[in-house]
Amino acid sequence: MESGHVVEFIDQQKILCAVVLEVKKKRLRLLTESNREVKLSAGRLSHQGEVRLDLAMGRDKMVHTLKAIAGRRNALLGNIDIQELWEVLNSEQEWIDLATMTEFCFPKDRTVDHESAVVRALFQDKLYFKFNPDRFFPNSEAKVEEIAARHREAERRERVIDAGAAWLKRFKLQETGTASETLDVNSLEYINILKSYYLFEKESPHWMLAKAILDKAGVSRSDSIFSLLVKAGVFTEDENVELLQHEIPVAFDAYVTQSADHLSGSFADFSSDPLRKDLTHLSAMTIDGQSTLDFDDALSIESLGSYFQLGVHISDVGHFIERGSAIDQAGVERGSSIYTPDQRIPMLPSSLAEGLCSLKAGESRPAISVMIRIDPRAEVVDWEIFPSVIRVKDQLSYYDVNLMADDNQDIGILCNIAENFRRKRLASGAVQINLPDIHIWLGNDGEITVNRVNRESPGRRLVAEIMIMANWLMAKFLATHKMPAIYRTQPEPRARLYSGEEGTLFQNYMQRRMLNRFRLSTQPESHSGLGLDAYVTATSPIRKYFDLVTQRQIRAAFGLEKAYLPEEISRIIQVLEHPMSRVSLIQRNRSRYWLLKYLETQIGKKEEAIVLAKRRQHYQILLKNYMLECDLPLSGGLELKPEDLIQVTLQQANARKDIISVFMG
Repeated sequence: MESGHVVEFIDQQKILCAVVLEVKKKRLRLLTESNREVKLSAGRLSHQGEVRLDLAMGRDKMVHTLKAIAGRRNALLGNIDIQELWEVLNSEQEWIDLATMTEFCFPKDRTVDHESAVVRALFQDKLYFKFNPDRFFPNSEAKVEEIAARHREAERRERVIDAGAAWLKRFKLQETGTASETLDVNSLEYINILKSYYLFEKESPHWMLAKAILDKAGVSRSDSIFSLLVKAGVFTEDENVELLQHEIPVAFDAYVTQSADHLSGSFADFSSDPLRKDLTHLSAMTIDGQSTLDFDDALSIESLGSYFQLGVHISDVGHFIERGSAIDQAGVERGSSIYTPDQRIPMLPSSLAEGLCSLKAGESRPAISVMIRIDPRAEVVDWEIFPSVIRVKDQLSYYDVNLMADDNQDIGILCNIAENFRRKRLASGAVQINLPDIHIWLGNDGEITVNRVNRESPGRRLVAEIMIMANWLMAKFLATHKMPAIYRTQPEPRARLYSGEEGTLFQNYMQRRMLNRFRLSTQPESHSGLGLDAYVTATSPIRKYFDLVTQRQIRAAFGLEKAYLPEEISRIIQVLEHPMSRVSLIQRNRSRYWLLKYLETQIGKKEEAIVLAKRRQHYQILLKNYMLECDLPLSGGLELKPEDLIQVTLQQANARKDIISVFMG
């Protein structure tokens, strides 16, 4: 390689003609046909021949000559039929050198220009031959089809980008979406691409395509995409996008629904089962929230001479839902019912959850009953568990019970039992955290109501304590029968900030942060948070799959079905780990969304807050009325400490962007 040689190299997917100006070792300084000087290694050349230029002719003339050479070589491309070449050569499946390939293309009077034309032709069309500057390999028929398919997809992609961007620009200019713009086939394709991009970001299969459409249309911010999807009728203003992101089914598939409907329509005489005790004579009651539709637990209390008999009756969901059935599998996939201010997604089809499995007043239902003998001091003397048939007499709300607490003898006895059981748990080291619930209610007109609910009202306290008692006794029952189950255990908290129930709101809130996470195990262990030596959850089998599994183990102890093996229980714990964390996340985030939505209407309002901690740039505070954490910017000269009570003013709230800000007021 010497100065003056005409060579070719590839630059930005184009072959350029150039003349060598200088050679230093293997580095070349070139003047290109576009009148640009470049430096590159000799290994970058795509073709070189014996043609030389006199460097003394001057730069302009050299550039003119290079353009003429390139034009001459490009003119020869029309004489090369690459597909015909491939049809002749592909059966050999061997590398073909440049000289041989040139001879195939130009049998007579071959020059360096003809060689260059072959290189240019096979570089431009890589469908039929694998390209190497001085040799070529014919692709197989399968490879040709694969490459052709990629080319077609690339062309389709470019068409979608161009058409999608044009549609998006038009759509942005419309005041509202119209059926003609949003429902034709092409528009739906663009909408689905943008929807996938918004929901799954880089995990979306359409990530790059959507970005290209948005860039070309001049749309970049994710909230703009959300607004566009609302405009197109894909989302509502308050769309719960987390359900879509986690691909949580809202409805059951047709087969599951049909199976549930068939099951609900079949008559069953529960009282004829010899393994069940008939308890339909008891005055059983359910106590739930006013909007509850699925009743899975009921209470009864009766005086038997020198002691009381407390009954906790749990709907025997296992009696209806067969292990491994389609309905059962649907329950596993969900893990739990999901309750948010604007939506209820049941674990089981409504014909079962609100019908056949629900302890509805006046209707006989199979149950698992925990019958507990209580002495006059409200101490547990004895207990037994067995399958039963019950009939609920009264369906009460927490509000009803609160009104009845002082005047109704049975409610008074239940409250006394609950109080005594809590005292015993606290004496055993239980960590009692008393924090209000924030109840968010959406009216039919869309109006948001926010209430601060006292979890320690008589009705809620009564139900909470007696259900803890029942779960504890069912854990002891399973442990005594050496049955593996989904036992809950919790290590000691990292610190104890108060004793008994004496903690302030601040202390209760911070104590919750000090708790260690509970663990699930197939064997019973102590639960420090509850102050109990063993614990399961089995009182909500309609709503929680863990509870249904535990209930099945109790049923198995009576021969009603086959027991789970320890390894099966371990597998269920593992399988449900993700669905259950997903349920908790969605319920928490959705409640936060509607709370922030409500606070959007309260801007400028003053609120009481408790200082939780000081950070580098802000204080962490708790808005008392909403039990909502937020940041308070540090103010010059103002020094606050944890547990200080302050007043702040709401400055900004944005539910969709998950933003809340306040300032000292």
